Amino acid sequence: MTTLAQKTCEPCSSNAIPLTYSACQPHLEALSEWQIVDHDGIMKLTRQFTFRNFADALAFTQRVGDIAEQAGHHPVIVTEWGKTTVTWWSHAIKGLHLNDFILAARTDEVAE
Repeated sequence: MTTLAQKTCEPCSSNAIPLTYSACQPHLEALSEWQIVDHDGIMKLTRQFTFRNFADALAFTQRVGDIAEQAGHHPVIVTEWGKTTVTWWSHAIKGLHLNDFILAARTDEVAE
């Protein structure tokens, strides 16, 4: 069985339909520490990662940035002393797409 991180991201056009909350649930179950939040009516996938210091949080931020560049899909990343918060969603469709879950799983991999 292919894990989320091994799946291929598909181009997401602006006419794609965002996933419903219930359609997100099976994907969310594979991402135990991620949560769906609603921000201004847009569902987003978010997780906070903790680190020993700012340098480790910053190095992680760069690795997530590398993943984002490779995929051509960019999250909001907030880096602070000892923690980084990553939030994925598909801007073009103002909601969640399978790509967001794939990239969240890849984010988990670089955190390990």
